[in-house]
Amino acid sequence: MKLQLALDELKLNDAIALAQRVREYVDIIEIGTPFVIDEGMNAVRKFKQQFPEKEILSDEKIMDGGFLESELAFNAGAEYVTVLGVTDILTIKACLKAAKAHGRQLVVDMICVADLPTRIAELEQAGAEILAVHTGADQQAAGRQPLDDLRVMKTHARRAKIAVAGGINSKTIDQYVALQPDIIIVGSAITHAADPQLEARLIKEAMLKAGGAE
Repeated sequence: MKLQLALDELKLNDAIALAQRVREYVDIIEIGTPFVIDEGMNAVRKFKQQFPEKEILSDEKIMDGGFLESELAFNAGAEYVTVLGVTDILTIKACLKAAKAHGRQLVVDMICVADLPTRIAELEQAGAEILAVHTGADQQAAGRQPLDDLRVMKTHARRAKIAVAGGINSKTIDQYVALQPDIIIVGSAITHAADPQLEARLIKEAMLKAGGAE
């Protein structure tokens, strides 16, 4: 079980400084979608230079141009790139082709997928290796929680690893680790915490206690 730090709203230098503070607790550093829009692949390159021992994820949420847009991330040094699960299967296959060519991995973000069991089967048939439960910020504001989707994903995935994101923090982490996802994604609970290092440590300790953290 890996802990992924999602960096969305911070400027580049502030994001690097925060990541330095929690470095010992995180396994994957995510250059979040707003961050990618603001800084582009420059952020991916900078983080790979600053944190060579960490895996870097470029959260592009690809919807089209799968091969080209995936290559942008992989050429910049990212180990992972994201594609939206609601897009055409041809786009997902193009992303998978790029990932295979570079020896990297694709994460399929399942936000807004209406029929999770059917889509999971289709994606695994196409070769998808990581599927991400994602309850978006706007959905969270309306009261939706990702635990139910995580249960569905764990039940129906036969081969793919499962990541989960959506408002996870040190107070709710035990509910998530009990379901044994492969990747726990935490953003604002760490980046907006009064003490980001403490919050990251508490989350990592809960993962270790559950026997799943790497």
